[in-house]
Amino acid sequence: MPKLSTNSAIMMHKNPNSPSSEAYRSLRFNIDCSVFGREAKIVTVTSSSRGEGKTTTAINLAVAYAQTGKKVILVDADLRNPSIHLSLGQDNARGLTNYLVKQNTLNEIVHQSIIENLSILTSGPLPQNPSGLLASNQMDILLEELRANYDMVIVDTTSVLSLTDAKIMATKCDGTLLIVKFGKMKRGIAKKVKEELLLAKVNLIGVVMNEMKSEHAASYL
Repeated sequence: MPKLSTNSAIMMHKNPNSPSSEAYRSLRFNIDCSVFGREAKIVTVTSSSRGEGKTTTAINLAVAYAQTGKKVILVDADLRNPSIHLSLGQDNARGLTNYLVKQNTLNEIVHQSIIENLSILTSGPLPQNPSGLLASNQMDILLEELRANYDMVIVDTTSVLSLTDAKIMATKCDGTLLIVKFGKMKRGIAKKVKEELLLAKVNLIGVVMNEMKSEHAASYL
């Protein structure tokens, strides 16, 4: 992905004709091709560590799918440091955690975004046991309900190495997208991330090199 400018969390909406937006459309196409012949309605987005652009990628990928006319929901399953509600200007008083502890129904916590075809499920109040909630049977029930009601489900999670949350979610989803900030992840860390995902038997459908400048991208062609 090209390096984005400041305050560009929703590049696909703000500037749909930009090179960055075209990169997200290309990512959408590549995901569809990588899972050809298999259903991949629920995709989780993670990274090796914080600050690599996973949330920005999750948001713009969700918008990219919504712009094709698909009914899409973006889920913030980062129950440690949620930020989707901030990027999209949504209220986070109630959300995923409320559903997982059976305080609210799905209809009560899903928000419609300003973008056509895109719904948002924010994290809700931060829980004391994030991993336990994500691993619960109630999370499985939610994902099946989302699968039945949406064409595409994009799930933003925590990073892989620091917490178990992302691996839990990745095992529950059809595919996992790993976001890597260009120049940040060293070879040893990359190997460890891959081993962690393989150990969890995760379906890794792709790796996104984020914030790559055009002069560096040319060397990868």
